[in-house]
Amino acid sequence: MAEAGDAPLAGVRVLELGAGYAAPTAGRMLRDFGAEVIKAEDPVNGDYARQWVPQKDGLSLGFGRLNSGKRSVGIDLRQQGGRDLVRRLAAEVDVVVESFRPGRLEGWGLGYDVLSEQNPSLVLTRISGFGQTGPYRNRPGFGTVAETSSGFAHINGWPEHPPTSPPFGFADSIAGISAAMGTAMSLFRRERTGKGEVVDVALYEPLLFIVGDMVLKYTGLGEVQGRIGNATGAASPRGIYQSADGKFLSIAASNQVIATRLFTAMGQPDMIEDPRFATGPARLEHNDLLQKYVSDWVESLSRDAALAVLEEHEVVCAPVNDASDIVADPHFLERTLVGITGPGGWDSVMTPGPVLHLAGYEGPAYDGVPRIGEHTHEVLGAGLGLSGDELGELVAGGVITGREDASA
Repeated sequence: MAEAGDAPLAGVRVLELGAGYAAPTAGRMLRDFGAEVIKAEDPVNGDYARQWVPQKDGLSLGFGRLNSGKRSVGIDLRQQGGRDLVRRLAAEVDVVVESFRPGRLEGWGLGYDVLSEQNPSLVLTRISGFGQTGPYRNRPGFGTVAETSSGFAHINGWPEHPPTSPPFGFADSIAGISAAMGTAMSLFRRERTGKGEVVDVALYEPLLFIVGDMVLKYTGLGEVQGRIGNATGAASPRGIYQSADGKFLSIAASNQVIATRLFTAMGQPDMIEDPRFATGPARLEHNDLLQKYVSDWVESLSRDAALAVLEEHEVVCAPVNDASDIVADPHFLERTLVGITGPGGWDSVMTPGPVLHLAGYEGPAYDGVPRIGEHTHEVLGAGLGLSGDELGELVAGGVITGREDASA
């Protein structure tokens, strides 16, 4: 692994106040590139994501993926003493990431006006359902709401089936990655100005950007995009096809060059000059017929054989992988997947590593999922200078986690 000093965010300290998916994703993105992340969570129950399933050896796999390598501090924000501790911690860090409903921090006396008075260079990254402004700012929001309100669910799936949300934290993950990008930009600007600022991320906005062509299509052409399955409505042939052995692969012949390569690979070079398939608009017009030609060809071969021919002709293609395929793939093993340390039975557990690669920095180790409040006394004692007696009083009042209480 690279030395800590090689990490681009080495020396940056982050206080993570959010639970669940989005804010912890932002925290993980920052931690992946060298930031120290202090995760403040309920001293008894911790982040509710600890209860997610599936679990291995009593620990949520999803929680482990997002929180490995962070330092957990158990603080009860419902008590004034807990909020005082957060205020003191915020004075010592570079970034606070939070995902409460807008106004919650202000109601606790932890708004940016208060925190920045103590720490003018602080970056406060805020993730909420609909953002800090606008008519919907006070509405609660989870990923499912973002996936439907952004229009994604409306265009996802097949026309004969209802709108479909994804079976994973799509909106939350995209928002978390976007929040990390916004945080990094604010830290960069702080280098020039010396001042911090607020980063405002709404769960739905990064996803709305991704599906933004549907908005342009309506405002520019008056067309409401519907569900079209694996097609795009913008290029053909493209889709997912089943091979003779029952397996699936994808082909994306989305431009003229790739389409001509595909026709050659299929043994039908005459299709290149066929007026029905000679141009992009013509292929879209005759998409149903073209898709049948491609499907029939793929169905005549095993998946491996079809992929070999397509790769030989430099056609954009890939197998439709499941998790067992991914963890056996030599490319992913070399470049993307890393081991994650957890309880004793976690030796075989793997997770996707950083979402991008930087020259000179190999990335972090995923070296342990923290127990609830595992680092409370370390962070508050050594970090804030609280004495043993002061820590004891806070433990007795239920404000923080006691050493003996730290648990998974």
